[in-house]
Amino acid sequence: MRSFLFVPGDSLRKFEKAVTGEADALILDLEDSVAASAKQTARETVARMLQAERNGKALFVRVNALDTGLTLADLAAVMPCAPDGITLPKCEGPDDLNRAAHYLAAFEAAHGLGPTRILAIATETAASLFTLGSYTGCDERLWGLMWGAEDLTASLGARENGAKQGFHEPFRLARNLCLAGAAAAGVVPVDTICAVLDDLSVVEREAREARRDGFGAKAVIHPKHVAPVNAAFTPTEEELAWARKVLAAFAADPDAGVVRIDGQMIDKPHERAARKIIATAGPGVGAG
Repeated sequence: MRSFLFVPGDSLRKFEKAVTGEADALILDLEDSVAASAKQTARETVARMLQAERNGKALFVRVNALDTGLTLADLAAVMPCAPDGITLPKCEGPDDLNRAAHYLAAFEAAHGLGPTRILAIATETAASLFTLGSYTGCDERLWGLMWGAEDLTASLGARENGAKQGFHEPFRLARNLCLAGAAAAGVVPVDTICAVLDDLSVVEREAREARRDGFGAKAVIHPKHVAPVNAAFTPTEEELAWARKVLAAFAADPDAGVVRIDGQMIDKPHERAARKIIATAGPGVGAG
């Protein structure tokens, strides 16, 4: 999954458009995009979305944060419809993650479901930055860590985060810690949304930099951002050709620690990188 498009949980119209679009996954939002007075109606609407034709898309649901007292009601409404994952906002560390997993275990048992993936938004409060290296060994449901800048801006008391020109230092710190924390935990790091809607060069730049640095996907808040994100996270033919060469060389000499390809010394970390490139290319793209 390369792109995660947020869809307001109270808008069937936007869902019907998004589910036929290019995003690999949708995040049906019960949190920030839904007014307090509309939460219950949105839960019912999201349940309908989950029962509609998914067109091969993964459907995640962003529930309300644990400290709101609304999380259990959100889960009670959507878990019978078997979402592909739950997005947990304002996750401040493994304790929050494991608490959400405990809730999910009860609903999974009640409805005969397997483990539900959790995509934790793990940088939305100042306190969360100090736990990003602690997710290793957490509950098996943890699928990915996403970083977010908008709520963090308010938590830090910052005047702005610099998204259009390039994030300011506190937000670059959050981004980099999220990336490292996800890598350490062996889960997918997901880049934050681009808040600049009308200048596609900004989202293109953010997506290229995210993939360059090791992120596995990017969240988006507008359908027109999906295509540049998908393009940035799709391996090029040149990358695929390199990966196939590397894997073929090690397959030909399984005991080798280092091989020579096009005048360069290639070792085991390169082999792991090659396997990742092939894996992210999607089904039907083999090593040979």
